Amino acid sequence: MNSKASNLIINLNEQLNFIDLEIDNIITKSEKAVDIILKSMTNLKKIVQKNKFKSDSEEILFFKEIKPQLTSKLIYYNMIYKIEMKRPNGGNRILKKYYHNELSKLKSFFDNELEFYQYYRSGSIYLDYKYFQRGKFDIKLALDSYYFEADTSFSTSHDFKVARILANDLIQLYLENQLVMIENKDGFEKSQRKPNIKLMWTGSKVALTELLYALHSEGTFNNGAVDLKDIAEYFEQIFEIDLGQYRRAFLEIRARKSDRTKFISSLNETLLKRMDNADDII
Repeated sequence: MNSKASNLIINLNEQLNFIDLEIDNIITKSEKAVDIILKSMTNLKKIVQKNKFKSDSEEILFFKEIKPQLTSKLIYYNMIYKIEMKRPNGGNRILKKYYHNELSKLKSFFDNELEFYQYYRSGSIYLDYKYFQRGKFDIKLALDSYYFEADTSFSTSHDFKVARILANDLIQLYLENQLVMIENKDGFEKSQRKPNIKLMWTGSKVALTELLYALHSEGTFNNGAVDLKDIAEYFEQIFEIDLGQYRRAFLEIRARKSDRTKFISSLNETLLKRMDNADDII
């Protein structure tokens, strides 16, 4: 069953990505997204109704990881629609206050659900049999009133809370991006103020070359419509560094007998360690 559900979510993500590319207006985009997600939610429910879970672990996996992926997107686009519909008319100061207030609402949810938030984020599983199996509700587990109105054949006591956590992450990112855009607009209006510091590349040229090829391979710049040479020259200009024969350096990187992506692997490891050790959750 879970494989069918996963394929449904993959198809949904493809549709949402298409909408994201084709529609610029966030309100229109959110309306269209909600409509598509609701149809996918109906199809997901049919899958659950027509099939039985093979084991308790499969049921827990579905309600802990699979269904929240879909529900979180519904919550996200619905909330973004509401936020933008209620956005006040006014200058940047008013908009910043409005978006900061919306961020505070997310913080309130985190504070109210701290115990479960810590359980979920820590990867704990000892209460999964109560949280993510149908009919296992316990009034002592701080149930939301919506649970008693939900379809218990398609809901558990905490799958919606997981979806809220995932959705809040996306909403927080959206709000922070809006604030950054406002700050950038303020900066532009202040005669395009230059950065107070100058960034210098202090890593090795080989590491920068490895990053250069990785970014070009991913098509990160200009939707992939840019030559490797142009990216290299841009790096050389902004960092005031001479990469020299970077194509030859890449051949040497490719010829490494072990860990050919040494710098990229190090970045991944360092970032994961930072995520694991992060204190500021929200």
